Amino acid sequence: MDTATIALGLITNLRNSTRHALLAHFGSAEAVLKADEEALTAFKGIGTTLAARIRSIDLAAFERTLAAWQRRGVHVLPHGSAHYPALLMELPDAPAVLFALGLLPNNTWWQQAAAVVGTREPLPRSRQLAHFFASRYAVRGYTVLSGLALGIDRAAHEGALHEGGRTVAVLGSGVLNVYPALNAQLAQRIASTGALLCECAPDAPVSAARLVARNRLISGLAQQLLLIESAEDGGAMHAVRFAFAQGRSVLALNLPAGGNQAAIAAGAQAVTV
Repeated sequence: MDTATIALGLITNLRNSTRHALLAHFGSAEAVLKADEEALTAFKGIGTTLAARIRSIDLAAFERTLAAWQRRGVHVLPHGSAHYPALLMELPDAPAVLFALGLLPNNTWWQQAAAVVGTREPLPRSRQLAHFFASRYAVRGYTVLSGLALGIDRAAHEGALHEGGRTVAVLGSGVLNVYPALNAQLAQRIASTGALLCECAPDAPVSAARLVARNRLISGLAQQLLLIESAEDGGAMHAVRFAFAQGRSVLALNLPAGGNQAAIAAGAQAVTV
């Protein structure tokens, strides 16, 4: 594992296209990290701020941090490695590196995978439906994906676990810094038979940007996405939009909720309940 490549992949706001261009030009991630400001800012998309982030990396210190994460059970999945999900390799904005806590994922996990998403404040019946549909996916051998949020996400993870199935939580924080804290015990249960995944540093705090960005991974890792309940401006709609853009199969329960009706109008398959 190339530690410099991992460090470069964690730099905030460094686009994949720019990172690839840097690697092609300098020949290695370590050479990129050693480049001077003038050489870095010659690349489109790199200003002085981003160049400073690249140049500020202390590779020896990062190696120690990486080793500490691994001692705590974190698996490192660099882009292109054997355990990196093949489904994500198709995406232009695939993370340069993923971190997993729990079992070490392999590509059999994603051969049958479904994302179950929805609001943090569902109606009681919607919560029950999330649990039901996730449990049915698990019985059929699917990996059930969601985002570990309260509400629908929690019910989906619990539904899969109830049937002894595999479920994966994609986080908007580091896998060693579980958010929300109310779901910490659930996260431990998920990790015992599946995994927690993130694209940020394992000890990173949650942020609004990370919560939105993780939705493209929830949809990208699945062949199909099921929307249980969401308002039209709900956070789960990010996952729906990403799923459409990624060419995934999108299903939505035919409920009165604004997001559900918007998804169906946009082409989602309506599921009658």
